[in-house]
Amino acid sequence: MAKQTILIIEDEPSLVDILTYNLSKEGLEVIVATDGQEGLRLARSALPDLVVLDLMLPIVDGLDVCRQLRSNPKTQRIRILMLTAKSEEVDEIVGFSMGADDYVSKPFKLKPLIHRVKALLRRSSDQKRSGDIVISHGIEIDRLSHVAKLDGRELQLTPTEFQLLWTLARQPGRAFTRNELMDRCRGADAPSFERTIDVHIRSLRHKLEDSSSVIETVRGVGYRCRSEE
Repeated sequence: MAKQTILIIEDEPSLVDILTYNLSKEGLEVIVATDGQEGLRLARSALPDLVVLDLMLPIVDGLDVCRQLRSNPKTQRIRILMLTAKSEEVDEIVGFSMGADDYVSKPFKLKPLIHRVKALLRRSSDQKRSGDIVISHGIEIDRLSHVAKLDGRELQLTPTEFQLLWTLARQPGRAFTRNELMDRCRGADAPSFERTIDVHIRSLRHKLEDSSSVIETVRGVGYRCRSEE
């Protein structure tokens, strides 16, 4: 079985050495970039299973790297663990809204970090096994056949509505900004203005009928799919 690959995008040499050594000991293949521009290049070429991404990077900062990875269909499924020296709640919210899957503040303990890396890699493996079908709250979305069903009944969705539902449902609990949702809908009947997303969400909720509450508004951020309890 091929090794899972981790891309570390970090400009602190001592931290790179520690992470590379310990993640390699776990049987993972590790590649490294020391600035955001190189990190984006490696992510697009190597398509790693997970990116460990520092927030404060030269050339292209971590938030912009995260945003670009999430807006590119080729890299949007890559798991992202964000590292930052900042610990304020607002930074965590911004990190998640840009598309990070997990968030760790420096300084951190190594064993818990590795545990979180492994958890994200397991999620990545599960996603690859069933990555084209999402089932949540009685809604089944098949990306290959471009069919969405609610309790077995096919929903008549526009291309943008389908992409919005797919994007939100495949990562329940994570908030997406309107701009991020716009990026994900490019190539469908792509909206031109940020607030157009609100119109599509309103229409999607209408078609979901009694399940409309699945799509939650996150004040000051955008939208998310409600987590299943």
